[in-house]
Amino acid sequence: MALADRKASVTWEGDLKGHGLLRFDSSGIGEYPVTWTARTEAAGGKTSPEELIAAAHASCFSMALSHGLSQAGHKPEKLEVEAVCSLDRVDGKPRITSVRLTVRGTVPGIDQEEFVKAAEAARDGCPVSNALKNNVTLYVEASLA
Repeated sequence: MALADRKASVTWEGDLKGHGLLRFDSSGIGEYPVTWTARTEAAGGKTSPEELIAAAHASCFSMALSHGLSQAGHKPEKLEVEAVCSLDRVDGKPRITSVRLTVRGTVPGIDQEEFVKAAEAARDGCPVSNALKNNVTLYVEASLA
């Protein structure tokens, strides 16, 4: 049995240039429009699979880093994480190629080198990273406040 199952769904209308409505079924946090144009041009108030992957990765990474730092005796006061998920053309087809994580932390009693090592370990160990590993290039840039 899975530790957790979470559900989202989309109703799509039309061809690729059509539009969809994404629902966060498990959490009930809302419905959000999604389109190809929002994915490849300006977001225009709509979301995309890449934004959703970035959100998932930023939240997962922050949990993994917080846990790793705390286990090492350095409980963080604050971690600010940004994730950028890139969609590029590879061999003429759209492909998610990378996720770049940037973290700035306020962590008492740790130096920059130790913080970078903890961030790299979190990048390599968080469940979302593991889902993307060997398919998407993962970067992390870490700095202390």
